[in-house]
Amino acid sequence: MLKPRMAVIAVMIFVAAASRLMPHPPDFTAVTAMALFGGAYLSDWRIAFAVPLSALFLSDALIGFYSHMEIVYGSFAIVVAIGLLLRTRRTVPMICAVVFASSVLFFVLTNLGVWATSGLYPRTMIGLVTCYTAALPFFRNMLAGDAFYVLALFGGFAGLQQLIPRIRQSQAVPSPA
Repeated sequence: MLKPRMAVIAVMIFVAAASRLMPHPPDFTAVTAMALFGGAYLSDWRIAFAVPLSALFLSDALIGFYSHMEIVYGSFAIVVAIGLLLRTRRTVPMICAVVFASSVLFFVLTNLGVWATSGLYPRTMIGLVTCYTAALPFFRNMLAGDAFYVLALFGGFAGLQQLIPRIRQSQAVPSPA
């Protein structure tokens, strides 16, 4: 049987993934936030990867699959791993630092993948700079979306824990190993 705490966290992640189905500015999504949230709050590291990746996959199945998904999913998995670092240090400054670092990492890796595999840009330093430059307007939206959804997920769960004592963590956080 699913524990109430884990069920609430999983539902929040799937609702965040479902928000991708609603109209939104380009790249203003919950993707990074749900990866960090899953890593930070799901107690078993395997589930911490499985739930956000499954939610992303289901939303992609509804939106439509795209080329170079392996790069997006690999970047997403690294962001889940970064979320594991928040398990014992969920402070506002740490969450802010981690969401910014995760946003930058996702931007760098996915656009490097576009440059290296799409054929849209020459495989030169100028082509790489052009690729990153063209993606900057999307990064602004991504960073804003990441901040918004991190606040919604982490803040929302903190509020729910105050309202519903049954979902509060009652024991030490297990190590990610």
